[in-house]
Amino acid sequence: MKSVCVFFANGFEEIEAISIVDVIRRAGISVTMVSIMGSLEVTGSHQIKVLTDQLFEEVDFNGVEMLILPGGMPGAKNLASHNGLKQQILNFNKNNKLLGAICAAPLVFGELGILKNKEATCYPGFERYLEGARITKGPIALAGNILTGKGPGVAIQFALKIVEILKGKETADSLRDSLILE
Repeated sequence: MKSVCVFFANGFEEIEAISIVDVIRRAGISVTMVSIMGSLEVTGSHQIKVLTDQLFEEVDFNGVEMLILPGGMPGAKNLASHNGLKQQILNFNKNNKLLGAICAAPLVFGELGILKNKEATCYPGFERYLEGARITKGPIALAGNILTGKGPGVAIQFALKIVEILKGKETADSLRDSLILE
């Protein structure tokens, strides 16, 4: 079974994180909700508390096919300050494994220098953090192994792109139809 990790830090954007987890699980992809906060309970930017599946230190990244970062503030900054997560992102990128970030979270990739000469998008106002990226105005951007999304309103579209990448267009289209997206 395909497997991805979605990372949670205090201040995460709830719409993005939960929509992404939900849509990907509906596609039959194993999703591990990972806390970088030292506690399984993480609080979103709108004070919604979520119980994650595992702490970062407990995750075996062997067999994980994609790392996904939801945005939100200060969630994205909290993700950017976690050394273990940054090392995993660099390892995944070095091995051309899939990485995804939406809203403010692409700043993590930008600060690590892995967006250079790649198309990327982010929440308006965060472009300055996407060092060397070619900023696109589109809702999502796929550049090689890196998928970026603009913000909360495109979270389901972003998640469906992940499904398409991991399980194919037919699965993503079928799921899109079942979600009644137009």
